[in-house]
Amino acid sequence: MRLSRGARGRGISWGRGAALFGLCPRCGAKTLFAGVAQFADTCRVCALDYRQFNVGDGPAAFLTLIIGALVTGLAIWLQLAVEPPFWVHVILWVPLTAALVVGGLRASKAWLLIAEYRRAAGEGRIKDTPPE
Repeated sequence: MRLSRGARGRGISWGRGAALFGLCPRCGAKTLFAGVAQFADTCRVCALDYRQFNVGDGPAAFLTLIIGALVTGLAIWLQLAVEPPFWVHVILWVPLTAALVVGGLRASKAWLLIAEYRRAAGEGRIKDTPPE
């Protein structure tokens, strides 16, 4: 995996699948996730604190809507082309939709965290400057 220098120094090149595999943005270890789509508190290798990043659930709604539209379109196409029984739709589309949503959430949340790390993003601060 190619390493590149980011805003905070040495970091992993996130364009090469770091988000897909849950790699730490600082050291590249596979320590970003503690669960299926839940971030770990810190990296076990370099001790980067993942709690400082504010990813939130921003991608969840958009991702679910996009995947839902794609799966619905594919299900309609399959029904019109082949006319399978109802149980085929259930066996095919329910697990596929769940896997796409969970996998997509995992990748998009990781991508947002890595982008936030590389750009040194944080909460906005107001400077207290005396009035002129």
